[in-house]
Amino acid sequence: MPHASKIHRSRTQRRRHRPSELEDRQPFARLPWWLRALSALPLPAWYAFARLLAWLAEHVIRHRRRVIDSQIAACFPDRDAAWVRRTRHAFYRGFAQVSVEIIKAASITRGEIDSRVRFEGAEAVRAALDSGQSVMVVTSHNCNWEWTLLRLSSLGHPIHAAYKPLRGRFGDRLMLTIRSRFGAEMIAARRLLMRVMRHRGPARIVAIVADQAPTSSGVRYFTRFMGLDTAFFVGPEAIARAAGLPVWYLAMRRESRGHYRVEFQPLAAAGEELAEGALLERYAAAVERLTREQPADWLWNYRRWKVQRDAEGNPVIVKSGQLPGQS
Repeated sequence: MPHASKIHRSRTQRRRHRPSELEDRQPFARLPWWLRALSALPLPAWYAFARLLAWLAEHVIRHRRRVIDSQIAACFPDRDAAWVRRTRHAFYRGFAQVSVEIIKAASITRGEIDSRVRFEGAEAVRAALDSGQSVMVVTSHNCNWEWTLLRLSSLGHPIHAAYKPLRGRFGDRLMLTIRSRFGAEMIAARRLLMRVMRHRGPARIVAIVADQAPTSSGVRYFTRFMGLDTAFFVGPEAIARAAGLPVWYLAMRRESRGHYRVEFQPLAAAGEELAEGALLERYAAAVERLTREQPADWLWNYRRWKVQRDAEGNPVIVKSGQLPGQS
């Protein structure tokens, strides 16, 4: 039986570091002309292409259909096969829309982002920043997390955003360019704590997407998430605790095609003394509530349960599609 939820510091696994050059890449000074031309196409044209893209991904390429179906079924064991198929179909449609929206993000204006991504409950965050208090915001892979980052620039304060470098040079520099268009400074996740602690400038926003599988981390927190034993990065809690930052979860909901609402949900007050893992428990619960409310909008094609625990409670990297509790 798995052990109770806890921080697990692996002694048996060697921590894998990406080469430092991956973390020192810079955004493009100017995107290639062909990409600028594609991005300049109006969103209605991109959404028409997204319909074809979704059909191809689901029925022709069958992009990770086994992963998607198995993860949805495992997280919603009370639902029948027809519901799983409908959710998978809605996921492909939404994921295709988000994919073309990310391409559009290379040229979208600040005004259009502000009109398409509506903030709700951001007043406390604005007040903290305006008073000189830096804040942390954590979000998840629900809806369009890339547009959430672009919209944060409207708060008018510096943004330090964690990212995981991509191995492909062009793709990595492209995403750095898109994400930093409105001023966000992208910082490799493993360097973020040091940057936060050394910061002596004005109040800023520390932004993290924290629902990936912590395959490269030597320290993980395990808890129940979507009914399954799940590993989380400890970085958000470690940074918030060390810097005394208040924390909000940004819950993004799709209101209509290309229009979203982001709700700022408080997770922890500045300097709040919490038991080890308490902030991560609150974060996991918030992501689960949102995903159960709008199941098709979570990133089901990503293998979330790569890190599991063996019979002795030690973390192991699972290469197959096996999920916790399955044999």
